Amino acid sequence: MFSMGYMVIIGVTTLVGFILSSTLKSKFKKYAKMPNSNGKSGAEIAKDMLTHYGISDVKIVEGQGFLSDHYNPKSKTISLSPDVFQGRHVSAAAVAAHECGHAVQHATAYSMLKMRSTLVPAVQISSRLQQFLFMGFMFGGALMSSGPIGNLFLIALVVTFFVAALFSFITLPVEFDASRRALTWLDTTGTTHGAEYEGAKDALWWAAMTYVSAAMSALVMFLYFALQLLGQD
Repeated sequence: MFSMGYMVIIGVTTLVGFILSSTLKSKFKKYAKMPNSNGKSGAEIAKDMLTHYGISDVKIVEGQGFLSDHYNPKSKTISLSPDVFQGRHVSAAAVAAHECGHAVQHATAYSMLKMRSTLVPAVQISSRLQQFLFMGFMFGGALMSSGPIGNLFLIALVVTFFVAALFSFITLPVEFDASRRALTWLDTTGTTHGAEYEGAKDALWWAAMTYVSAAMSALVMFLYFALQLLGQD
């Protein structure tokens, strides 16, 4: 079941993901050396963008880690990593505005964000199930590689990877739209301009590519196990 083809897929997707992640980190560090001409921190820029859109019920907090920035629609909280929360550079402006883009999506009931939020419980269950499935194969590989149990194992993997792929592809328009909203606001308000705007655009493009890579990886894994299942019929 876990053939050489599977190992190749894992190797290639892992390598591509590593390259994109490394490039994103490199871009962030590059534009972190480019100061904002307005002198504002990421937290201040986030506050300005929320105020611009009339959003007063979203909290901006300082999180932990590097590029751990995210928006939590349940608690209506924008968590910015220390480098973004405190940073007064282009990278901080781009990331802060992007996370605010998600808050604007929430406030305007953006359909794809609502759909993604609806799928979160299913994704969490699928992720846990995958862990049990792979553990089961590790400790009972021969039993789970063939026969009725093997078929059930494959069906479960196909379903869980389908859920993961669906979630990943729904995430793409959510992320691209948040970046679009961020860049439009940064440009029209003059928060960034010229080289600053181009830097923010470049950083967010590479961030989007990491989501594209994740979506393609999830799709490839789904197709792999689906073909494995069809091949047993």
